[in-house]
Amino acid sequence: MNRDAGLSRLASETFDVLVIGGGATGLGAAVDAASRGYHTALIEAGDFACATSSRSTKLVHGGVRYLEQGNVGLVREALRERSALRRNAPHLVRDLTFVVPAYRGRDLAFYAMGLKLYDALAGSTAFPRSRLVSSADARALIPTLNPRDLHGAVVYHDGQFDDARLALALARTAVDHGAAVANYLRATRFVYDAAGRASGVGAVDAESGAELTIRARAVINATGIFADELRALDDPAAAPLLTHSRGSHIVVSSSALGSAAALLVPKTSDGRVLFALPWLGRTIVGTTDVPVGGPERDSKPSDDEIAYLLATVNRYRSAPLVRGDILAVFAGLRPLIRRRATSTARLSREHLVHISRSRIVTIVGGKWTTYRKMAQDAVDAAARAAELPASPSRTASLPLRGASANAPDDESLAEYGTDASAVRQLIAADASLAARLDARLPYTGAQVVYAVRAEMARTVDDVLARRTRALVLDAGAAHAAAPRVAALMAAELGRPVRPLDEPTR
Repeated sequence: MNRDAGLSRLASETFDVLVIGGGATGLGAAVDAASRGYHTALIEAGDFACATSSRSTKLVHGGVRYLEQGNVGLVREALRERSALRRNAPHLVRDLTFVVPAYRGRDLAFYAMGLKLYDALAGSTAFPRSRLVSSADARALIPTLNPRDLHGAVVYHDGQFDDARLALALARTAVDHGAAVANYLRATRFVYDAAGRASGVGAVDAESGAELTIRARAVINATGIFADELRALDDPAAAPLLTHSRGSHIVVSSSALGSAAALLVPKTSDGRVLFALPWLGRTIVGTTDVPVGGPERDSKPSDDEIAYLLATVNRYRSAPLVRGDILAVFAGLRPLIRRRATSTARLSREHLVHISRSRIVTIVGGKWTTYRKMAQDAVDAAARAAELPASPSRTASLPLRGASANAPDDESLAEYGTDASAVRQLIAADASLAARLDARLPYTGAQVVYAVRAEMARTVDDVLARRTRALVLDAGAAHAAAPRVAALMAAELGRPVRPLDEPTR
């Protein structure tokens, strides 16, 4: 995946479909369109998945809390997509055991009934079914669980994944199917034909400052939390489709759980559920739901949110976590479809396709689990709007880049799937690349070089936040590693690369 090659094609070719936005839905739309045979392009103003799509709770799931809201259709669709994603990206999606503790006898029956419905909606699936366990078995699964008044637990299964690595797999899958792709290329204006229909965009390269015009028969706005800002370029009077809420997370040591199972807190003070999840050798605790006034590319958790997460999870722990236990924090904004509601926790996660008078297709809402269906709906709408030749979606059974059910010899490279051999070849050619970036992190210099050569990494943040997950796992270790990452990248790119800003948490 070469950025220079992508830029050259974007400036010189005319495309059937141009996707604006390199998050989950945009990348999914590029894969969907390209695999149908449409001549496809995708541009992203920053890095792939740099906003919401790399800041999720790392779950591929139906959404157990939506059952309580009665949104059975949304849960059924998400569970169907959960199974498809596990089939199509087995190197990135795995089964995870969840423990739902009950501290009142009547809660045990209530949780069990709800999760049996969850099982039924899932239908035939590779994920195991839910079951009741005793309090002793619950503590065997999660040794740090508070034993006082514990009546037992319900155990169920859902999917877990690496969101940023899945985004890269989608980008590379789109390129494998012929798409022209580039990051750090911002759409600044729309181009129209004589009939007033959108026929492309003007865009600016963030690195060179160069402007180019990209021509396309159909344009899809898949910019997530920024969708209304892009719509305003087409129609300044367009009514907003979205409102936004922030979901924040804290990251602590794996000893916070002491197991490979996850904890689900079934009812928080604001009516949500909260997770404590094992992930890449750490524990993620999240998430919050705080209304925000508008889109932010790099949202940060507030002190109140961090305190809320600690207080909530500590009610279920035998020993409390404190602020000094936190290794990293991260937050993302949800693009929620505007509805009349009193709380963002009650707003819909369902998606919406909107077509403007100039035939620009905007896709908003949803979540990672349903990205494929959202992408399919967006491409269907774009093909109709631009009168492209009919071609059905192929993504329900399309393996993604690197797909392999067999883990590589080096477990630290498991998420590369079949591409792990290319990383190992770099080490074989230069043994110095085998050294870890920091003793507290599992990543090596070879992964930095590979990120630049094959994954379009352009900045230190690209490498430490998304090509690896160093900034999510341990902010201090990531910042200590940044100078070496910058040096390796500078040698590859032939230009200076600025290290990271100072860490905050």
